[in-house]
Amino acid sequence: MSEQGSNIGVADYQERPGTSGPRRVPPTATVLVIDDEPGVRNFLERALARHFRNVRAAANVKEAEQARAEGHYDLIISDIRLPGVSGVDWVEAVRTQGDPTDVIFITAYADLETAIAALRAGASDFILKPFRMDQLYTAIDRCFERRSMQRENYLLHRQLAAVRPDTGLVGKSELMQRVCQVLRRLAAAPSTVLIRGESGTGKELAARALHRWSGREGPFVPVNCGAIAPELIESELFGHGKGAFTGAQEAREGLFSHARGGTLFLDEISEMPLAMQAKLLRVLEDHRVRPVGSDREVPVDVRVVAASNRELAEDVNEGRFRKDLYYRLDVVSVELPPLRERSEDIQPLAEYLIQTLATELGVPPIVLGREDLAALHRYPWPGNVRELRNVIERALLLGCPAADCISGSNIPVPDSADTGPAVPDAPPGNAWTPLDEVERVHILRVLNACDNNKSEAARRLGVARKTLDRKLARWQEEGRL
Repeated sequence: MSEQGSNIGVADYQERPGTSGPRRVPPTATVLVIDDEPGVRNFLERALARHFRNVRAAANVKEAEQARAEGHYDLIISDIRLPGVSGVDWVEAVRTQGDPTDVIFITAYADLETAIAALRAGASDFILKPFRMDQLYTAIDRCFERRSMQRENYLLHRQLAAVRPDTGLVGKSELMQRVCQVLRRLAAAPSTVLIRGESGTGKELAARALHRWSGREGPFVPVNCGAIAPELIESELFGHGKGAFTGAQEAREGLFSHARGGTLFLDEISEMPLAMQAKLLRVLEDHRVRPVGSDREVPVDVRVVAASNRELAEDVNEGRFRKDLYYRLDVVSVELPPLRERSEDIQPLAEYLIQTLATELGVPPIVLGREDLAALHRYPWPGNVRELRNVIERALLLGCPAADCISGSNIPVPDSADTGPAVPDAPPGNAWTPLDEVERVHILRVLNACDNNKSEAARRLGVARKTLDRKLARWQEEGRL
């Protein structure tokens, strides 16, 4: 049923002099207006065109669906009484498709039942006709402010859960200077970047630096592909519609949408399931995501940076990684050198970590003596910068010299012989000791110190649980456990 029976004229909607318009609309925002009254529709289209990059108007649900099929909208302003299908029923259907776009309902028929139905359908606001434009602008500001706060809260929770502080790229060695030069050169381009390097070399820090130097206005969103259950990773990345699976009580945006206008960092990309790799490839090609349980795609402007501590080319040959995705990710690759190959960076890194962690932990900083520096330079650092950070943090917490905290020497080891694999004697610290053996000894010591709790050992080592399981399985096959 049309609203024309209410005898409301277009003059009732004229904008008052001095109305400033909404203040929180992003410069790239788009809006879809749905109203079957041509006068109201045309007026809103003209008034909102001054504040939105794109305004699309529709007279009914059919035209609105056509508009949504052709592009994404950040806000929907809809009449409730539309010919054919009511605005409330249509928005409920939109929500089940995985589209959480904010909706402002406008209507001349105000009753409690209609208002409750609109709110249950997911309306962000409810305005009565005739309305003043400053009322609508206030509602628009509330929508964008709420969406901004939701995004910031979501990203902050993820960053706090990760417990991986951003210590920055520190290093004066020629190798690190070369890495920084490459990252700065790549920053402005939208191309996909693949960051290679051993575990703990700072791949996420390099990705953050790339994002920071890119000048992209959106957020940096890190994702550890190995830490998400295979059955949930599609929903995490692409979002899902209401009722898409058990427990999906409402539609939710995925990390691709949260990273809109910014950078999505896919760490441990080698751990992504093969079925998900095919879907990721399509997103990289089309720049559109399809939420789980939805039959429509949403365009996303996201720069993707991936990282792996394994050689993806070897995974391709062994059938663990898709060849087409590998070549799509490997547009440009950046290799981060291990800490043992840039020993001149050990002292500045350690001093930087001392100042940063002392402030974070609320403890007095320690001083690196000559013996400490000698010990730090002798150690081969199989865990790279992450292991150096653990050593410095341990020294700060215990208030002892850094040299005494290398290789977990201050972690108490249980006396029981049944706590896990036998811990081998440390190999001689000379140039002839294979690096893999040094790594094995260190990992088994930490595992033993954790009562064979693999999850805790992986946390202390700063690696994924899957990485630890894979190494233990290999050593078991080689008869080295």
